[in-house]
Amino acid sequence: MPNTSKGTLYRGREGMWSWVAHRITGIAIFFFLLVHVLDTAVVRVSPEAYNAVMSVYKNPIMGAGEAVLVAAIVYHAFNGIRIILIDFWKNGARNQKGMLWGVLVLWAVVMIPFIIRHAMLVFGGH
Repeated sequence: MPNTSKGTLYRGREGMWSWVAHRITGIAIFFFLLVHVLDTAVVRVSPEAYNAVMSVYKNPIMGAGEAVLVAAIVYHAFNGIRIILIDFWKNGARNQKGMLWGVLVLWAVVMIPFIIRHAMLVFGGH
């Protein structure tokens, strides 16, 4: 029997890229939570050390990082709902591409106002 397999099922289409983005955002959120637990635990060691750590976070670079974190969380949440629909809705797999576009539109609808407001707070000093 000849081997007619051409490798993986993924060919760089929407489903693969949403899968990759979901994994990357999940890992990023995990590491944020790990750092968050650790830096919050510093308060038990020393309130002064905690205040010093928190002051490091009050700069524009960390403000941009916060925006990236929120973008990752929002994408991960909306795409997670999409994955649940694919798994449990009988037409989910057939409509996965359209649902991905819905995820991206919802992500933009949520993120654009957030980014504008967050940028005003971080860079505008209000």
